[in-house]
Amino acid sequence: MSDARPSPDGLPLGFRVRLADDAHRCDDGRTLFGGSSGRLVHLRPAALARIDGSGSVRVEDRTSAAVARLLLDRGLAHPWWPDAADASPPADVTLVVPVLDRPAELDRLLTGLPGVRTVVVDDGSQDPAAVVAVCRTHDARYVRHPERRGPAAARNTGLAAVTTSCVAFADSDVVLDVRALVALRRHLDDPHVVLAAPRVLGLDEGRGVLARFEAARSSLDLGATPARVHPHGRVSYVPSAMLLARRDVLGDGFDESLEVAEDVDLVWRLAREHTVRYDPDVVVRHEHRTTPRAWLHRKAFYGTGAALLATRHGSAVAPVVMAPWAGVVAAALLAQRRWSLPVALAACAITEVSLARRLAGSDRPHRAAAAVMAVGLHATLTQTASALVRHHWPLAVALAPASRRARRALVVAAVVDGVLDHRRVRPDLDVVRWTALRRAEDLAYGVGLWAGCARERSARALLPLVRRTARTSPDPDTPPTRGSR
Repeated sequence: MSDARPSPDGLPLGFRVRLADDAHRCDDGRTLFGGSSGRLVHLRPAALARIDGSGSVRVEDRTSAAVARLLLDRGLAHPWWPDAADASPPADVTLVVPVLDRPAELDRLLTGLPGVRTVVVDDGSQDPAAVVAVCRTHDARYVRHPERRGPAAARNTGLAAVTTSCVAFADSDVVLDVRALVALRRHLDDPHVVLAAPRVLGLDEGRGVLARFEAARSSLDLGATPARVHPHGRVSYVPSAMLLARRDVLGDGFDESLEVAEDVDLVWRLAREHTVRYDPDVVVRHEHRTTPRAWLHRKAFYGTGAALLATRHGSAVAPVVMAPWAGVVAAALLAQRRWSLPVALAACAITEVSLARRLAGSDRPHRAAAAVMAVGLHATLTQTASALVRHHWPLAVALAPASRRARRALVVAAVVDGVLDHRRVRPDLDVVRWTALRRAEDLAYGVGLWAGCARERSARALLPLVRRTARTSPDPDTPPTRGSR
């Protein structure tokens, strides 16, 4: 753990942060942009001096604390610990495990967590005696729902039984160890952080096609890059397969009216006023669905949650988020007319000049503006392709028979997205099967998405969000306030 004495900005002395891999540096490091939120900041000399050659900042004084807080809040840096987590059970953490039968899986989970205070909530198991026997073996507290009420209600029942300052949630089909709990608990050394989540990888080491696909592309696996979690960020949610949070900020916990996306709803409610962290250096294992029917059903089930989230969180669930200039570029390219390329280039040129003026403090404002726009253009093309083959494929398919341009756009998006994703992920599958499974996953998700919208009688989850372009933030002389964004 870091030195317990608070710094002027609330971070403990000795707390370290390190620049994100996707934080781009210009002007000899004085201008930073990108990260998980797309922010851009200018650093003054005193702030720049606190960043060492490895791109890390150690909280030692008022200035280093302000720099660390600024970089964390802008998504340009992430917490970093050079030493491995301790193996001793954290005394201030209680683990809550919702379970519906699955005594063998529960036993496997608890075997890896000796000494961890645990509450098991039986959500209406057919054989409660088997679950009770596992709890007795591992000295876990047992609480039972006579009838099934759903995982959200089971977690809330466990939450109500917790007396420690921190609570962890883990599904019974997850495998983790004490070090994972300790490593996540370290994120709460930052008083702004209220919830942290690990990377969730597959437990099935089988050689089946779906097993290999899920090992590389599970919906629960949010990638190898740490992030601050918030809507429209690079990591916009974390799953409830495994979470660790401050008990006092959870309130009544999960929304029990939601059978799907209750974890996303909780994360987004917390992210409005607090910080949520995703740490891929902490890995837990999960039993993914690897049979075709169960796999497709689960993808469609996830899709149904988007409309429910749109009702509660509005544009936070928008499938496409673009600046106005990016929207013009996407629309022009999709039109596939003679004027498409000139219009797209004109939009980019006008935006580059405007952004360069805002970056007048840079040594090379036009170069910095072009770099910022390159990141935005990549995101634009990626989101456009994803919308065509995932969120809006029913509309694209409906237009395809009557429009050669629609057919071309759909085919190009389907193939190019699969090929580029295969190159980026480098899975243990050939590119043809990888692309085919990517499209099958998208089709299933899209079916669920549109079905959910039909049930909610709202298309809100299908609508894009247009917002203003890159935001700049000067480095303050004094520490940023809690509300600075």
